[in-house]
Amino acid sequence: MTLRSAGDGPELDTKDATVTVKAAAADTGGYELFEVDAPRGPTVPPHTDPWDKGFYVLHGRLTVYVDGELHDLGPGAFVHIPAGTPNTFTVHTPSAKFLVVTPNDGMGRFFREIDGTVPDDAPWTLLGDIAARHGVRFEEKAS
Repeated sequence: MTLRSAGDGPELDTKDATVTVKAAAADTGGYELFEVDAPRGPTVPPHTDPWDKGFYVLHGRLTVYVDGELHDLGPGAFVHIPAGTPNTFTVHTPSAKFLVVTPNDGMGRFFREIDGTVPDDAPWTLLGDIAARHGVRFEEKAS
């Protein structure tokens, strides 16, 4: 059994948010659960992940970009993002807190590598090699 109280769990710095690991795959036998605290503004550029993920908003407002569509989410809203689907999010309130659930340890391994190796002031382009190792692909900008 794993029990995490409010504010408890390993914290990871993912450059665009503070991610608290509420349940790791090693704890659950498969899925992972993260509490994401993100400040206002755009976050990671549009990208695809090799894992499904779901966002459940606790507080704040964010726009989630999923496969070319924008979805305005507030407290109590949920969105499922299938693996391989272009996605990102932008926070519109001073901050937003939301849960992210994934079916395996892929996202957690990616976040842990970012937290352990990427300086706070590093450009997003530095994430390219790390992202590629984890199957994350950034979308090409239209010319």
